Amino acid sequence: MEVHDAIRTKYALRHFADQPLPDDAIRRILNAGRRSQSSKNTQPWQFVVVRDREKLIQLSQCGTYAGHMAGAAMGVAIASPDPATRWQIAFDLGQAAAYMQLAAWELGIGSCLAAIYEPDTARAILGIPADWFFDAAISFGYPAPDLPSRQPREVGRKSFDEVVRWEKW
Repeated sequence: MEVHDAIRTKYALRHFADQPLPDDAIRRILNAGRRSQSSKNTQPWQFVVVRDREKLIQLSQCGTYAGHMAGAAMGVAIASPDPATRWQIAFDLGQAAAYMQLAAWELGIGSCLAAIYEPDTARAILGIPADWFFDAAISFGYPAPDLPSRQPREVGRKSFDEVVRWEKW
């Protein structure tokens, strides 16, 4: 799949098939996150891979919009040291998440970000040290078989001219 096609067709998938992901696909997804760019090449992340159904269900209860974690074949928690320059780390972690999601999509695997609103509980579930920051995870899995096929959406997207300014505001 061309990168442009992956970007154009990717959508947040919240309903997954009851099908495990192959180990080679998991490694490709994680490697994409590992290889993503970061500020000064600091790579301020650790990925905690979760395939245990009970842990995925517990994580799904740690955020208002994390319910999709319960049905995923895999979840990836993204943790980082609690930084002084939080915005920089958030930007780096966002890039790692985007790379993983695009790599998954190329393999026919959907994903969705989950905001973790109860980080202390989530850290305890996964054994993430208390001095590490953790407020986002990603669910991954093959699309549920009963989902209608989707075409790339332009509906609901702002037009190019609405979001792009040239040379000045």
